[in-house]
Amino acid sequence: MSEDRLQKILARAGVASRRKVEELIVEGRVTVNGTIAVLGDKADPSVDSIKVDGKRIQPQTHHHYLVLNKPKGFMSTVSDPEGRPTVIDLIPPQFRKALVPVGRLDFQTEGLLLLTDDGEFAQRVSHPRYGCRKTYAVKVKGEPFEAELDKLRQGVVIDGVRTSPCRIKSRRGPAGGRETEGNTWWTVELFEGRTRQIREMFFRIEHPVQKLRRVAIGNLEDETLPLGACRELTQREVEMLRQGTTEPKPGKAHAPAPKRRARPQRPHPDAPARAARVGSWGPGSADTESTGAAGQERSVRNTPSRRPARAGESGATLEGRGPREPRPGRGPSPSRRPGGSSSRRGKR
Repeated sequence: MSEDRLQKILARAGVASRRKVEELIVEGRVTVNGTIAVLGDKADPSVDSIKVDGKRIQPQTHHHYLVLNKPKGFMSTVSDPEGRPTVIDLIPPQFRKALVPVGRLDFQTEGLLLLTDDGEFAQRVSHPRYGCRKTYAVKVKGEPFEAELDKLRQGVVIDGVRTSPCRIKSRRGPAGGRETEGNTWWTVELFEGRTRQIREMFFRIEHPVQKLRRVAIGNLEDETLPLGACRELTQREVEMLRQGTTEPKPGKAHAPAPKRRARPQRPHPDAPARAARVGSWGPGSADTESTGAAGQERSVRNTPSRRPARAGESGATLEGRGPREPRPGRGPSPSRRPGGSSSRRGKR
């Protein structure tokens, strides 16, 4: 075997997660060939003597990967200083060696929880940067408004840090209806795991959580696993979780491009004069005017090029229509005089 960082070696051996191993190294509890190790040290487990608290660590060739359907009333830890029951108590004794929970579910939360002795696998599934989605079924008191849910989707500040964007959508309850006894069910998808995050989120909008259950980790689901039972993952499930997810996170890439706002059309310099001649001007305009002796009404749409007959053209027709009749109450244009002479030309 080749040299590798101590964090990786000890995580693969099932000592703890990488983050916890780093704490052990900083505390001086890890030695390599009798020398206290520091962060950044490398070693070869097939050659070097690596010890934690004086006990030599052997490289592990086979790992265990389990999924547990955690019931309420169990701590997601290996041991509890207050003596409360832990998830390890639900695991068969032959699998308990070096087994640690991957992430946590709080004391009153049910649902799927992974346990493994592969620290590198645990890091890949639990760390937010790998984008492994966790899906929860949540029953809350009352029915939140959509605007309130949008605030949660965008992220809220908990302990001075804003949560990452998440997905929230309506969900049917166990009885088949979305609302039961004044409560509503929702599906929440998180890409990070903060302590009591979902409970804190809905508490901020005054709809406290009544029941919380994790129903999926990435694409891993198991509705047939009884509450309190566990099983080993298949090799395919392990690889699926190791790869995480390629689904884009909310608020990140693949967001639809914003629609371009239509540019307002500039009015034509002769808009008032044209409007006076044809009744209306501009796209989408529609007006009617009486034409011909029969007084038939004709719709006028987008006709800026139409004009009244000029002097000497009283018998002319436009687009096959009859002679144009002067409108009542209107005389000849002040800029035109009989004979085609203009007042401006007369002054010259």
